[in-house]
Amino acid sequence: MAAAAAGPGPASGSAPAAKEALPPALGSTSQPPPVFDGTTRNFKGLQDKIKLVAIDLQDKPAWYKEKVYPQGTVPSLEHNNEIRGESLDLIRYIDSNFDGPALLPEDAAKRHFADELISYADAFTKALYSPLMAHADVSDEVVAALDKLEAALSKFNDGPFFLGQFSLADIAYVTILERVQIYYSHLRNYDIAKGRPNLEKFIEEMNKIDAYTQTKNDPLFLLDLAKNHLKIA
Repeated sequence: MAAAAAGPGPASGSAPAAKEALPPALGSTSQPPPVFDGTTRNFKGLQDKIKLVAIDLQDKPAWYKEKVYPQGTVPSLEHNNEIRGESLDLIRYIDSNFDGPALLPEDAAKRHFADELISYADAFTKALYSPLMAHADVSDEVVAALDKLEAALSKFNDGPFFLGQFSLADIAYVTILERVQIYYSHLRNYDIAKGRPNLEKFIEEMNKIDAYTQTKNDPLFLLDLAKNHLKIA
């Protein structure tokens, strides 16, 4: 099994260990990599049984869309001779189809709330990115979206995460929060966690989880990527 991730850092989690060094990101002149047999790794403790392949998003190889994943987006996952994509779909698929710690609780109310949160993730991402793409100030929609997460983080009081304990719901949001925290701080002088103690605590606790911190990109790399995409000098 192989998974394609955005270069230069991996896009999925791993069990506590030294940070994995990916091979150089594959660009437009690279040859397709072989497909490796194995199982999942994303926060499930099976990172030794899957091959991560970094894709250069600024110079994406044509064969990726033609031969791997027609939609052309990353991440994608090959399993049982089928290619699957879309981040939110993949985290559900991986948790449901592979061994390792369950990332959804048995509690029906928490599972329902997780479904609601994961379904909202795309709308949250759009709300946070729209002002950046439009070179606009922090909008009411940004404030409302962040306040919605702040409220969601208070629904269960048995831990600092969305469902109390760490789950798929946290995985669905942590990467976008990592990025917009950097973007809004540097590009809009706006701290997304200021006045939102639940969100601040969430980010603090996520940064204590090895399986997440090993996947983080260098903040300056993310900022340069954003400036290039938004055409900001």
